[in-house]
Amino acid sequence: MRKIVISGNWKMFKTQAESEDFLRGFLPTLEETPHDREVVLCVPFTDLNVLSKNLHGSRIHLGAQNVHWEESGAYTGEISAPMLTEIGVRYVIVGHSERRQFFGETDQTVNLRLKAAQRNGLTPILCVGETKKQRDTGETELVISEQIKKDLVDVDQENLVIAYEPIWAIGTGDTCECLEANRVIGLIRKQLSNPNVPIQYGGSVKPNNIDEIMEQPEIDGVLVGGASLEPASFTRIVNFK
Repeated sequence: MRKIVISGNWKMFKTQAESEDFLRGFLPTLEETPHDREVVLCVPFTDLNVLSKNLHGSRIHLGAQNVHWEESGAYTGEISAPMLTEIGVRYVIVGHSERRQFFGETDQTVNLRLKAAQRNGLTPILCVGETKKQRDTGETELVISEQIKKDLVDVDQENLVIAYEPIWAIGTGDTCECLEANRVIGLIRKQLSNPNVPIQYGGSVKPNNIDEIMEQPEIDGVLVGGASLEPASFTRIVNFK
């Protein structure tokens, strides 16, 4: 049975004080959230420790936004999986398009990070998606297929979440049509050896489109950017109808 995973990605937003303010507004709203929904907050590294202390016993699982493939070493600016698990992190985003675009992530390094996360008991959220140019030239299926094939070499599909994030829809206000997102996610699922891997949609997810997104049979949750920064909007998304 596929589980529903609703994840917020704060990207490079919120100080520790701001993250505590968010929790004060958000935690009380989870009392009516159905228990079949897993709620994850993927926050900047500096917020992880303070959130870990404040989330004990709550419905929220803590997530990081990246992880290195080695457990220690001369990798200035990187964070290892044991550093994350020590403070209660359960999930980690791997291969987000912004990491690929701005920081040189490749399918090879994404694969290494996925395996490092799993070796240490973390559940990775693998991001895949095409650019506007790739979509316009009819390459969506090929691009996604190649990412899945290369990224998942020797990866345990029993401990994995995938997020389909069309790059042209991230932070642009342009949401992929729900039927099209459902179609692409169905194609992703056909490439997997485990059909029960939860597959999320990400890209301009908002309170006013979450219900339609979650009506789609192939979509098992969402990876939310800007709308996860405010308690009221993220509450509406988590408590979709």
